[in-house]
Amino acid sequence: MPLLLSGRGFRRELESAGCMAVHAPLEGGAETRLLRRLRASGYRTQLSSARGLGDPEVFLFQKHGVRPPHLGHQSVGRGAAVGEVQEVMPQLGEALLGDKPVVLWLLEGQVLSRSELLSLCDLCRREPRLKVVVEMGGARSLRWQPMTQLLGA
Repeated sequence: MPLLLSGRGFRRELESAGCMAVHAPLEGGAETRLLRRLRASGYRTQLSSARGLGDPEVFLFQKHGVRPPHLGHQSVGRGAAVGEVQEVMPQLGEALLGDKPVVLWLLEGQVLSRSELLSLCDLCRREPRLKVVVEMGGARSLRWQPMTQLLGA
């Protein structure tokens, strides 16, 4: 990997594809360089884990409810046996308020199903300011490709 990565090629491909699959070296560093280059070129960036994402559209754009994890013996007198629903704000609610484009960088994307990855691609098509980068695993050197090409769709 070169010492200085300009990020221009990655940014151009991300803007044309909308949703990218990235395989980054496991020692790290490459993704933070790319995030810094994207921020410098005018993008807002959001870094998040793909674990527990659920329905991507609801999680990213709508107010939704989540239940706390079950921790064993709890009172079932209130909130039923599964716990009370807590309302959570959408993850990208405030990021999409302005005119700046937004990059959502998802770590551990290999846990997402094919349908979840396709729905992320569909979200990028419907919201042109949103770009999604999903880390799909490790590699010896940084490489990326459009998500639709990876999924064969």
